[in-house]
Amino acid sequence: MKRILVTGGAGFIGSHLSDRLLKEGNDVICLDNFFTGSKNNIRHLIGNNKFELVRHDVIQEYFAEVDQIYNLACPASPVHYQYNPIKTIKTSVMGTINMLGLAKRCKATILQASTSEVYGDPKIHPQIESYWGNVNPIGIRSCYDEGKRCAETLMFDYHRQNNVKVRVARIFNTYGPNMAINDGRVVSNFIVQALKNEPITVYGEGNQTRAFCYVDDLVNGLIKLMNNENNFIGPVNLGNPQEFKIIDFAKLIIKLTNSKSEIIYKPLPSDDPIQREPDISLAKKELNWEPKTDIKDGLMKTITYFKKILD
Repeated sequence: MKRILVTGGAGFIGSHLSDRLLKEGNDVICLDNFFTGSKNNIRHLIGNNKFELVRHDVIQEYFAEVDQIYNLACPASPVHYQYNPIKTIKTSVMGTINMLGLAKRCKATILQASTSEVYGDPKIHPQIESYWGNVNPIGIRSCYDEGKRCAETLMFDYHRQNNVKVRVARIFNTYGPNMAINDGRVVSNFIVQALKNEPITVYGEGNQTRAFCYVDDLVNGLIKLMNNENNFIGPVNLGNPQEFKIIDFAKLIIKLTNSKSEIIYKPLPSDDPIQREPDISLAKKELNWEPKTDIKDGLMKTITYFKKILD
């Protein structure tokens, strides 16, 4: 049993992680400022004597005695991280510094939830961890992209200079229950529009690609990375290498929901990556991890979740 801090613990991924860590017998402190997190995601955990919920912003220092830290705090959807870009980059940079300081004091292991966005609009495909990326440092997405890149830098510098035990996971598109209905990303947008029989919005011609990983598979990867016995640091890609054109994905959602929705097209947003697919060879080798959930099975669970929300 360990005492584990999950920042962003009431968010989409954080709530699933908190749930899983409790089921494994750990004490969990869930830290969240509820900008994008929701109490509904962790309501069933309140009252569990091994679960502690704290409203707190990681931009401010936090003190506790913990064995492990999963640093997931940061809005991950463009509609949310562009709402207050200065706050977004503060969360990635100052929040990571605060959590690294806590890890240093407690001699805890800290895992940074980084992102596929560190690769920007990649010039190589699929993306491997040794690729340095093609990121616009002054664009409208850079508050998130560069914030996460700086967070990775901080992790490795604290490891080299202060011997802090760190882990870095580069998370690719993830989906599943507990996604916010106003998340603004492709899975939630398409499912909600389809269930309402509203037009499904595709940007550009829909030829850009994404790869979608079910949240339970991702959580397995995060826990394996945190607890790997070889002290493998990363960074490591965690995602599903099954690549979809966005237009094909929209058609799949329409089929699975039996929707009457039509597809409409809008201009491509600025800095939107054309291709995104993880090479997970390193995760297979170092963590013995790969996603197991079939895309249709995962989507049906997600559709069932959103049906309940809409009802």
